[in-house]
Amino acid sequence: MEFGVKEVESASVKIGSEEVKKAYEVLTKYKAGKVNLEKHIIENERWFKMRQWEFLRKKDDVSPEPSSAWLFNVIINKHADCMDNFPCPNVLPREEGDRPDARTLSAIIPVILERREFEQVYSDNSWYKLKNGACVYGVFWENSLEKGLGDIDVRRVELLNLFWEPGIRDVQKSRNLFSVEVYDEDVLKSRYPKLEGKLGGGALGFDLAEYRHDESIDNSGKSVVIDWYYKKVVGSREVVHYCKFVGETVLYASENDPNYAERGYYDHGMYPFVFDVLFPNEDSPCGFGYVDLAKNPQMYIDKINRAMLDNTMMSATPRWLVKKDSAINKEVFLDFTNQMIEVEGSLDEAHVRQLDVAPLPGAVLSVLQYKIDELKETSGNTSYAQGMGGSVTTTSGIAALQEAAGKLSRDMVKSSYRAYSNICYMVLELIRQFYDETRSFRITGSGKEEFISYDNSNIRLSESMGADGRMYSREPVFDIKISAEKQNSYQRNAQNELAVSLLNLGVFDPARVDMTLPMLELMTFDGKEKLVDTLSKNATLQDKMMQMVQLCVNAANSVGGEFGMALMQQVQALVGNATPGMMPSAPVSAEKGVNLDPVPENRYVEKAREMTAKTTEV
Repeated sequence: MEFGVKEVESASVKIGSEEVKKAYEVLTKYKAGKVNLEKHIIENERWFKMRQWEFLRKKDDVSPEPSSAWLFNVIINKHADCMDNFPCPNVLPREEGDRPDARTLSAIIPVILERREFEQVYSDNSWYKLKNGACVYGVFWENSLEKGLGDIDVRRVELLNLFWEPGIRDVQKSRNLFSVEVYDEDVLKSRYPKLEGKLGGGALGFDLAEYRHDESIDNSGKSVVIDWYYKKVVGSREVVHYCKFVGETVLYASENDPNYAERGYYDHGMYPFVFDVLFPNEDSPCGFGYVDLAKNPQMYIDKINRAMLDNTMMSATPRWLVKKDSAINKEVFLDFTNQMIEVEGSLDEAHVRQLDVAPLPGAVLSVLQYKIDELKETSGNTSYAQGMGGSVTTTSGIAALQEAAGKLSRDMVKSSYRAYSNICYMVLELIRQFYDETRSFRITGSGKEEFISYDNSNIRLSESMGADGRMYSREPVFDIKISAEKQNSYQRNAQNELAVSLLNLGVFDPARVDMTLPMLELMTFDGKEKLVDTLSKNATLQDKMMQMVQLCVNAANSVGGEFGMALMQQVQALVGNATPGMMPSAPVSAEKGVNLDPVPENRYVEKAREMTAKTTEV
């Protein structure tokens, strides 16, 4: 809901009350096609709160209503997997000249998201996705942020308040898209004075689906504000337009704004909504979640628990069969504080007999355990996925089982990464469109504070004259790769152990770079590209160092005398400090080019001498 749009007065009005009426009719049709989904989402929320007996109980039923948390446990474990792998973007250039902007964008996009508290948004949407099978992110340009300067806003969108064309799978293919929110009427009047006398006077004016609240919700004095997005073809491109209205009153319409009438409200041409789907459906942009997957076994688990509790309560509360003409005082008989009960006449089993309750057969417990196992297996919430090794006791064995058991969670996380990538693409495009003024950012990811300034001057569409005298247009294009910002403990330990193993193998030795680089090309692990780049740079630095040492040795041998000896000693000291553990070479003597007693030389000096000898051979 883009509440901070600025009203623009224009002589050309393409969107008025008639267009809004037609849009409202379309919205009504879209809502009718979404009724079943709305009921489904509301019901799933009750299951998540372990209030499923509201659907299972029969009228006037007084039996126990146990609600075990097996389904709840599935969802909280999956949510922990999502947060363990919180995403982080890496912007990659497609041309060498765009590399500096790519590095800067990689640093500032997380800062922009952090300002909007995206980690909380990601967490909330992860809960929603696990319960209902899909969640929605809204990526908007909000003019009211940053004290009126405007900024990008990324927030959670309630599926109950979003409406699209029924029967489509990709929401970007819907002809219209509506986002509906409820606002206090006094707030609307203060922001839009034109609404005075035109609001509902306490009636929302739109039947918006709601959850079953524990609180009493009062909608008096509130009205529905509708954001209407629609696409039009202008020339050879498809543009997206935006209109905000209440009732029949247009608050803003991009087609009425001269700045956006032809280009559309967003230059990227997409609806500003990103769907993150768990298990997809073929005929809907929404999928289904773990509540849908596991509520059937959860239902039978609770029903069997109910039968067991009923049986236990009946066994714990003895009942008696008493003959009507029995001489037993029932009140005295049922008072267990009486140690002695008097009766008249004879008394035998024909007059009173305890009613025995048969225990449940053992098969009931087997079926209960079967349903529990079914729920855990179908949801991938096995004991290994939760960190329990079962019969496996070794650390490496448990770690291997956990890694194998986590493939379902990794697949789920990757789907979230795809949605996050789309979010970052939209953020990048909004930076390209709206960041006309320079903005400052504090970057702390490298372990130290760094302050950078950035605007969109380098990434906007630009024109330049080619060598042939023709004008060419160019707009930098970037790719976005997503990785985990926060890895779980197993991944961190594995990465650390790999680094130690590579160190012990001598992979970091610049002198062995010719052997290590081909080996690294055959390996796959996070950070490989950075390691290869670092080793290549170190090898280049080593070559330059050898060349410098060679020059110094040549100079020392050429000069000779005390000055040459002093120069060689300085070279030995510098090379020895650069490569600890290596003995420096022997100094030259006072006589030109003659060494004293041989001492194991530093390898750099030794190689430099060999190269010098070869170059001076006649």
